[in-house]
Amino acid sequence: MVNEKSQVQSQPLILPATARAPRPTRWLTVLGLVAFVAVWQAVVWLADYPAFILPSPMQVLTKFVRVAGSGLLWRHLSVTLLEVVLGFSLGFATATVLGYWFAKRPLAEELVSPYVVAMQAIPVVAVAPLLVIWFGSGLLSKVLVCALIVFFPVLVNTIVGVRSVDAVWLELMRALNATPWQTFLKVEVPGSLPVILGGLKLGVTLAVVGAVVGEFVGAERGLGALIKISSSLFDTPQLFVALLTLAAMALTLYGGVVFLERSVVTWRR
Repeated sequence: MVNEKSQVQSQPLILPATARAPRPTRWLTVLGLVAFVAVWQAVVWLADYPAFILPSPMQVLTKFVRVAGSGLLWRHLSVTLLEVVLGFSLGFATATVLGYWFAKRPLAEELVSPYVVAMQAIPVVAVAPLLVIWFGSGLLSKVLVCALIVFFPVLVNTIVGVRSVDAVWLELMRALNATPWQTFLKVEVPGSLPVILGGLKLGVTLAVVGAVVGEFVGAERGLGALIKISSSLFDTPQLFVALLTLAAMALTLYGGVVFLERSVVTWRR
């Protein structure tokens, strides 16, 4: 018996094939990016497009180095990033508080949800000029546009997440005479967190869209303003630089939320 036990303990842990196999997604992403740049360069060469219509990747890279070296890109990027962070924080905080309240009080949801849905049905592009008229063309109007576009998806995911908490765990907390605060921290937050983080991933990308929409309506700084200036000057390489910077910012923020999800929701692995 002792020998059998020692043999079992000495055997190495054999992981499943899915855990040991290398993930090829990163290499596929890199290969896809290389293929996209190659096709882009081939189209420019074959069609012989001028730079103001379709610049080559090298022209865009040269423009990026020039704009980044002068500090112009970072000044516009810092403004847009500040708008995104503040607007997303405001929209997320408001949506999670109201979403939890609606999830616990269905009557309140029935009373307020028609107005929320009607507000969401109005395009943000149509609301942004009104916010600029009310709050000016400064930072506040851009933050409110970001908050509005983030609000609805986070609100819906919060309601769904709170209501998806297993009723067995709630009954267990009642049987243990847990306080509402203990039930909230120990059961409702961990149980609803995966769904809420799903809304967080959607909202953080929409916040970038909201910031650019607000800057299109009225702004002198920001990546949206840089796009308007570049298009008016027919500086298409600089326009591509602003667009690619926006995409990189959205991907970075999305990756930050994914990292947060993997760090916090560890029990789903």
